[in-house]
Amino acid sequence: MTSYASTRGMQYTRQTTCYYKTCIPHHWATIRIEKGVKKPQPQMLKSPAANGIIERDETPMEKEIAHLHRVDFEFSDIFYFCRKGFEAIVEDEVTQRFSSEELVSWNLLTRTNVNFHYISLRLTVVWVIGVIVRYCFLLPLRFTLAAIGITSMIVGTTMVGQLPNSSVKNYLSEVVHLTCSRILVRALSGTIHYHNKENKPQKGGICVANHTSPIDAIILTNDGCYAMVGQVHGGLMGVIQRATVKACPHVWFERSEIKDRHLVTKRLREHVADKSKLPILIFPEGTCINNTSVMMFKKGSFEIGGTIYPVAIKYDPQFGDAFWNSSKYNIVSYLLRLMTSWAIVCNVWYMPPMVRKEGEDAVQFANRVKSAIARQGGLTELPWDGGLKRAKVKDTFREEQQKNYSKMLVRNGSIGSLSTGTESD
Repeated sequence: MTSYASTRGMQYTRQTTCYYKTCIPHHWATIRIEKGVKKPQPQMLKSPAANGIIERDETPMEKEIAHLHRVDFEFSDIFYFCRKGFEAIVEDEVTQRFSSEELVSWNLLTRTNVNFHYISLRLTVVWVIGVIVRYCFLLPLRFTLAAIGITSMIVGTTMVGQLPNSSVKNYLSEVVHLTCSRILVRALSGTIHYHNKENKPQKGGICVANHTSPIDAIILTNDGCYAMVGQVHGGLMGVIQRATVKACPHVWFERSEIKDRHLVTKRLREHVADKSKLPILIFPEGTCINNTSVMMFKKGSFEIGGTIYPVAIKYDPQFGDAFWNSSKYNIVSYLLRLMTSWAIVCNVWYMPPMVRKEGEDAVQFANRVKSAIARQGGLTELPWDGGLKRAKVKDTFREEQQKNYSKMLVRNGSIGSLSTGTESD
């Protein structure tokens, strides 16, 4: 028979094990949550290699190859290019910017890690309740608000457009645009925090911002009116464009005109020259990026002249993914994903106006503005063209690497000749 002491010992062991399995993890989790609330982490500028699946060696080609101190080509030179090629195949800096940002934890939306389809029954029940709330309650309400906002935009701008040009027409146009934009933001359960409103774009200026989604324009017009710049579309978007241009001096281009850079620049300069017109809103990247980085700004927006008002937009993906992957989702599927998310939460920073410095060309000015937006929004700054989303890499990029390598060989060859001549003397 088992003794009393051994029985008590077994009971004590079970109680101790139960305590460590239940109490300590909950206590530890509580401490972690309290620390996270008390000490929020500041938003830092991310490096290009952050959160990557490989660790890159950022040593320049010249330092890697030139330290060998020889003149002619050697077979070992290809190792540098091979490694860079392998890194690009495994994980390049461009492709990952056109897919949804990875989340630290699951936000109970359908976009999640495929390796975690099932975790626990309790979490599954919570997710099912969330689906019912989002699709049965939020979606109908949001769809109704969106229909009201779009209809009001078309009807209101059409009616205001019939008035003669005057200050009254401009005032009514701004009222219609602001009211309808705010209804559309409510349709997305938008929670937007605007910072440094004293730097808001002024009339006659150019507002440039990083681009993540078609709703970027609605996010900004929720706090002020802008003259939009873009290509003429068909369908519902075309109806909205034709209605709004009657009440507000938007700049829409036909497909044939937008390829003519000089014609586009001329029309924009004419708009900026009139200080009574609304500031132009431009997204210089030319395509949607997943809000983790800022890619190359097209220089056309910075050749116009005038004052540039940079704006940084940063979404919180924990409540909903605002990025539009146009190669994967059409506009209807994208809007459905937005309206079935929990909310659209973002921060907008108005930055001090910037002007082109003396001796600075348009490319340098564009890069300076891009760097300022990246720093403010905590985004990674990349030199690549967003057009690589659909186009192939230009031959000039490969030729540039070839030229750098040949220049390095020539420079090393001249150094080798000088050292040989000195030794012979």
